[in-house]
Amino acid sequence: MESQQQSGSVIPFIKASDNIPETTIKAIILGIILAIVLAGSNAYLGLKMGQTISASIPAAVISMAVLRLFRNSTILENNIVQTIASAGEVIAASTIFTIPALLVLQYWQTLDYTQITLIAVIGGVLGVLFSVPLRRALIVEGGLKFPEGVATAEVLKAGASNDSDESGSGAGLLVGGAVGASIMKFLQSGFQVMSESVAGWVKIGGTVVGFSSGLSLAMIGAGFIVGLKVAINLLVGTALAWLVIVPLYAFFGGPEAFGLTADASAIDFAMAIKGAKIRYIGVGTMVFGGLYAIANLIKPIKEAVSSSFAAMKMARQGVSQKPVRTEYDIPMTWVIGGTLLLSIPIAMLFNHVMAGANLPISSIAYAATLGFLTVASLVIGFICASIGGYMAGIVGSSANPLSGITIGAILLVSFALIAILGNEVTFGVASKEVLSLAAVVIFIGGVVAAAASLSCDNLQDLKSGQLVGATPWKQQLTLIVGVVAGAAVVAPILQLLFDAYGMAGVFPREGMDPSKALAAPQATLMASVAQGIFEQKLDWALVMIGVGIGVAVMLVDRLILAPRNAEYRLSVLAIALGIYLPMDVTLPLIIGGVVSFMARRSLKKKVASETPETQEKAYLASERKGLLFSAGMIAGDALIGIVLAIPFAAYQSTSVFALVGEDFVQTATILGTIAFAGFAYVLFNLGAKKHTA
Repeated sequence: MESQQQSGSVIPFIKASDNIPETTIKAIILGIILAIVLAGSNAYLGLKMGQTISASIPAAVISMAVLRLFRNSTILENNIVQTIASAGEVIAASTIFTIPALLVLQYWQTLDYTQITLIAVIGGVLGVLFSVPLRRALIVEGGLKFPEGVATAEVLKAGASNDSDESGSGAGLLVGGAVGASIMKFLQSGFQVMSESVAGWVKIGGTVVGFSSGLSLAMIGAGFIVGLKVAINLLVGTALAWLVIVPLYAFFGGPEAFGLTADASAIDFAMAIKGAKIRYIGVGTMVFGGLYAIANLIKPIKEAVSSSFAAMKMARQGVSQKPVRTEYDIPMTWVIGGTLLLSIPIAMLFNHVMAGANLPISSIAYAATLGFLTVASLVIGFICASIGGYMAGIVGSSANPLSGITIGAILLVSFALIAILGNEVTFGVASKEVLSLAAVVIFIGGVVAAAASLSCDNLQDLKSGQLVGATPWKQQLTLIVGVVAGAAVVAPILQLLFDAYGMAGVFPREGMDPSKALAAPQATLMASVAQGIFEQKLDWALVMIGVGIGVAVMLVDRLILAPRNAEYRLSVLAIALGIYLPMDVTLPLIIGGVVSFMARRSLKKKVASETPETQEKAYLASERKGLLFSAGMIAGDALIGIVLAIPFAAYQSTSVFALVGEDFVQTATILGTIAFAGFAYVLFNLGAKKHTA
């Protein structure tokens, strides 16, 4: 009966009546350290490839390995560590998906530490507060799966049941992947004796065809984690962009149409088409995908919001009894009070931006705009947190289309501002006023993205906590600790990466290598949408082509694949990402997904004669091994990228440690390809081998 009260129909690993150490000093300190490290690695990864990876499981494994060095460490301490660490990682992800747009817009020439930190903290804390009522609606009563939360809980429980084996072997895989990737990354970016990419483009029959693939271990590791379903969608988008659209534009346009000479190289021709055409087509597909995702979630949003307010009403009326330890949340009075309190710095931030623009509007219009922006941040933030939380319960956090949700918010706010200020501000031209309004929209996008991301992450962590028997209010408060830790370091990390590599085609100085630049695809997209709407300069023909592609994908999925219950479905947002991202980013992701599929298929053959229970254990064990090694590769690659950014920025050159010259390029490409293939083979073996734990 008690278990029913504790967590619906869930029996937690630690009973509600048991009070064991949870929010200890060592757990909080370790969580903060991991939050900072994972925030840095995810910032680099997200800027480079437009995809971030959930840090909960790697953080849980590291925590088990470290805390077992202390006497009497508990599963709840390990859960607190991964809770704090994942919050830092998520706040970095939400920031890098939006804030670099201010560089793209040229609103900022350099990054503003105070404003970035403020946006991250405000949005992150809002996300934590919003997730409090959503916990009961989506986890306790909603019955959603929250796959990453369940997986993290299984790792924690396995570690608690067999501490030395689980945490020791898991930490070994993490360290092995990190060390291997660190060495290769330094050989690629530091000594430059291995290439970071391989490409081959040729002119044939008046057009261009070819390929380019990055040789990043972070990206193949990320591809292994997200799996074949995402890889297939990326492949569809990549093929559409580079094997259909680029050759067609090349055939009918010629190099001169893209500002090149007739003798331009095939790869320069292809890249010019990508910059001039593919970008806007990708915008159209992604905008449609975001709106389509929101439309599909209208009913779930209503249910989630209704359940949240029903729970609040019951609490006010005193209908519900005092909850047991495993059901005790932050009080709703704190949630409401905290949300209202955060409206003050939100209003101050928007007032600062608007005042600096000297908008030629009346005081009434100014006050109305400021009030709208403040309220919109809270209301849209809660709606997006509800959407994101519901989606996280279905597909997990890593596959959650938060960029689409944020784009939807940016569109809504942009059109609302045009309606409010249309008679007082001249839209359709580039001006300081229009630029400032575009920046305001990006600021709102940053708050919304942080709130939605933290809500998703918090709900995954709370699901994990529900299964292991954690105390919800302690998790919720320590999440705020993780938010502050991540927010404190994300701005200097962004500045360091910008100074070393450049972002989204924007560089801090002349003479920098464009091939080294971090793509920041989501931020570029946000800037394109906001600026395009206000200045009315979006190439709507190309955008509508992208929308048409999105509609076609949606129809194929709903009319053909869905009725057949197809195992592999089409995702408009994932295909849009394949169109938008450079091929040297998407191909290694696709390769990683294919390696994951091939490993699983090989393992299935090996355990075909086993019982279903034994088969499932083998699948979970092998998947965990591959996931941990992949997470290690991601961390190693990303952290070396950040470490190298320091001397690169200081010396204003990415060739500080180069041991070879341009005549070594061909050999470096061969060496890089061989090493990349070697790590892919290791990943395959880990996933295909029958593990016992």
